Amino acid sequence: MTPESLGRKILLVMMRYCYGDESRGLSGDIAQFHDNLVSLGNTVEPFWYDAYFDDLPALQKVLMDRAEILNPDLVLLLPYTDQFRTETLDALKARWTTCCWFGDDTWRFNDYSSKLAPHFTYVATTDPFSIPKYRKIGVTALLSQWAAQPWPGDLGPLPPTSYDHDVSFVGGYSMMRGWFVERLRRLGVHVECFGHGWPNGAVSFDEMGRIFRRSRINLSLSNSVCHDVRFVFASWPNFKTYLRTPKRAEQIKARNFEIALAGGFQLTSYAPGLEHYLRIGDEIAVFTSPEECALQIGYYLENEAERLRLLNASLARTAAEHTYRHRLSHLLQEISVRQRSA
Repeated sequence: MTPESLGRKILLVMMRYCYGDESRGLSGDIAQFHDNLVSLGNTVEPFWYDAYFDDLPALQKVLMDRAEILNPDLVLLLPYTDQFRTETLDALKARWTTCCWFGDDTWRFNDYSSKLAPHFTYVATTDPFSIPKYRKIGVTALLSQWAAQPWPGDLGPLPPTSYDHDVSFVGGYSMMRGWFVERLRRLGVHVECFGHGWPNGAVSFDEMGRIFRRSRINLSLSNSVCHDVRFVFASWPNFKTYLRTPKRAEQIKARNFEIALAGGFQLTSYAPGLEHYLRIGDEIAVFTSPEECALQIGYYLENEAERLRLLNASLARTAAEHTYRHRLSHLLQEISVRQRSA
């Protein structure tokens, strides 16, 4: 633990519930951001802004009042959509160090992040390709990345007879993911799917970890638009999605690290820069098409020693480098360095 990580008063502006919807349960940001910031020795006061979704003018006033009372060393905001007026953000920035965490700049930079970013002292982005874009608009951007939160219980590989699924996927349904799973089915691969929109439905955080660990192969499927013409012309809704969606680039996601830290083997769609976090072929396996995916599924189901080699290597690397505690410690250190040199 470094001195830069300790002793800050942090006003953490975040949502209490997943997507601000109480029916979907508590937000994962609570454990990932709040609890880890506290574990690093900081005093953290959460400000639940989804409580004001029905009264955004009140949100601006209450947030400023809370900052006045706390007088924080850092205001860290985890944004959703357009809940905060730029005047409010400017007022916070004028008096305190502020930072905004942007996790989807691969598809939200032009229409969202770039508009909000100038109103913060710093921004954190998970997209390395957005760093020069921020620089061009005069914003100090710090590179971070999605990560994993430790799972409860034991980690590591299971005995061969203890698996529940050969191939599974956990994540919300999308037309792209539905098309991909159907293509695998036609290639003779059954994928057990969990999440909003799938027949199995959503699962809890703990249950998700158990699925990762108890599946021989965990798929990590993209939610960005698929440029495969078979997807584009499979249906009129697919074609409209292809034309309209802003999600046109692959991105590294938390799932890439969550599966690894649960002690699961992962086969994932490739995202640029993934090799800087997990070594392809040594710690993670990637594919670029349903056919490649099916081919590798067959290979790793038949080659248990190789599957376990990648599983153990990715678990060790992720536990040592890719938890939210690592990310937040590094982010706080970066902010401290910037403050000292300002």
